[in-house]
Amino acid sequence: MRSLELRIPPVAVVAVAAALMWLLARAFPHPTLLFTAPWALAGALVGLGAAITVSGVLAFRRAHTTVNPMTPGASSSVVSNGIYKLTRNPMYLGFLFALAGWGLMLGNALCVLPLAGYVLYMNRFQIAPEEKALAQKFGAEYTAYTQQVRRWI
Repeated sequence: MRSLELRIPPVAVVAVAAALMWLLARAFPHPTLLFTAPWALAGALVGLGAAITVSGVLAFRRAHTTVNPMTPGASSSVVSNGIYKLTRNPMYLGFLFALAGWGLMLGNALCVLPLAGYVLYMNRFQIAPEEKALAQKFGAEYTAYTQQVRRWI
């Protein structure tokens, strides 16, 4: 399965997860989520996700390092300030929040399945290879960072 490592852009993984959520909600309309103000909470999650993702991108830009998740070896520095003090993967975390908001908008409990699939896929085929490349490139500096800051939250 190494052939999938760093091969599919994370945005494409998000799009597939979102599409699967929509398909599940259409195919199985009965496991609905019943709670008040779903649109407000869903919108807040999507907005929070967008804010977290953008803050991660901006921190990379300020550090003048690559934002391309397909080439972690092209990184020029370990970014450990700003949002990166709270999570090592704010862009992926932001996508997760946005997907959770989308699932709430769809109002279907089965939407949690693609969310779990997103996390599992990202951990195995995107984040683990990124971490390996960064540890090889930055050594002790990156290892110390991973011991101080969690992968997700």
